[in-house]
Amino acid sequence: MGHVSARDIYRRLGDKIDGAVPTPWNASLHAILKELYTEEEADLVVRMPYGPSPFKRLVEVTGLAPARLQELLEAMTAKGLVMDLWVKEEYLYLPSPLVIGIFELTLMRTRGELKTKEWAKLFHEYFADGSFFAANLGPGVKFSIHRALPHEEAVSPDGPMEILDYEKASALIDAADRFAVGICACRHEQLHMGQKACDVPLETCTSFGMSADYLIRHGLAREISRPEMRDLFAASRERRLVLCADNVQKDIGYVCHCCKCCCYALRGITQFGYPNAVATSGFIAKVTEKPCTGCGSCVKACPVHAVTVSAKTPSIDEAACLGCGVCVLACPTKALGLRPRVQRVIPPETIFERVILQTLEHGTLQNQLFDEPRRLSHRFLRSFVGGFLRLDPVKRTLTSDLLRSSFLKTLKVGARLGGKPEI
Repeated sequence: MGHVSARDIYRRLGDKIDGAVPTPWNASLHAILKELYTEEEADLVVRMPYGPSPFKRLVEVTGLAPARLQELLEAMTAKGLVMDLWVKEEYLYLPSPLVIGIFELTLMRTRGELKTKEWAKLFHEYFADGSFFAANLGPGVKFSIHRALPHEEAVSPDGPMEILDYEKASALIDAADRFAVGICACRHEQLHMGQKACDVPLETCTSFGMSADYLIRHGLAREISRPEMRDLFAASRERRLVLCADNVQKDIGYVCHCCKCCCYALRGITQFGYPNAVATSGFIAKVTEKPCTGCGSCVKACPVHAVTVSAKTPSIDEAACLGCGVCVLACPTKALGLRPRVQRVIPPETIFERVILQTLEHGTLQNQLFDEPRRLSHRFLRSFVGGFLRLDPVKRTLTSDLLRSSFLKTLKVGARLGGKPEI
């Protein structure tokens, strides 16, 4: 690292992480990075491209000897600080963002030296002031990392029955080839902070496909069978948990089983006031013709306070309703049911599309396009293109329904021509 001081390298690491997912710098973030990364590991992440890269490219970009680079990558993937994903017969490596990444994977760890209580305190202090939520969920942001997955049993049988496969937990389980379950980071943190108010087990974080493969290989989750995965979803239905899925249509990597007392995504809505912390499902709770007893079970169950009952008449705040179906499951008389929304909610098709749309909204798309941190021409292009893409009219135009599809297709073609992998 030459003359770079320890504080400087961690500040540069913070800037690098912020260049992927907005991560405001403060003393708490510095404490997290210093605790989790050695100086050599921090320097490696600063040198790495922003997006997924094969090992050969990392050797070229970082300037490290292959043997030492491999040692560092093995140590960091085991800690969740770098992800290695098996795509098209080779591993692709990318630095973990704070969320979903460093926070979750640190508190899911089961191997090595574990200082979980200390880590939980550091993350709790960082998230407490709300600046992370403000940076990621502020005005104009509509592409959330998470989306609500409706409980299929909550969809009204007397209404239109079109439930697309990406909104069915059953279809997701049927389509996946590998399954894992690990510790819920949010619940784990709340437990160590003495604030876990529920009796939901810690081991409820489910993953699928290549995400499950990564977690299993590094001891961050344990492999389970398809029937076991179905049982986990059934248990979450009985516990009235919210299913928060990866906000894509294809190759969904995870589903969180969320309680309203612990989940940071749900608390982003109820505690910090950002309704876009979780994208809604394509459904919404509606009052049926069945009688309401006024028991209030739906009110207690709703994770975002979208249901009220007055004089045995339920009322739904449609602007707040996630379409998760938890209130429907809790209602003993079926006075509520999920019906399709008037305007269909369409998630990004792939992880590639979601990342592009999110980074465009956050003003960091240029880092994905020109992703070599140390290359002078890439620095110039990031600065030049970034200034243009940060203009509000440009962002609104490129994410509009009219141009969104053609814009994403153009970037896909450009990625292929540039030899960059898609995931």
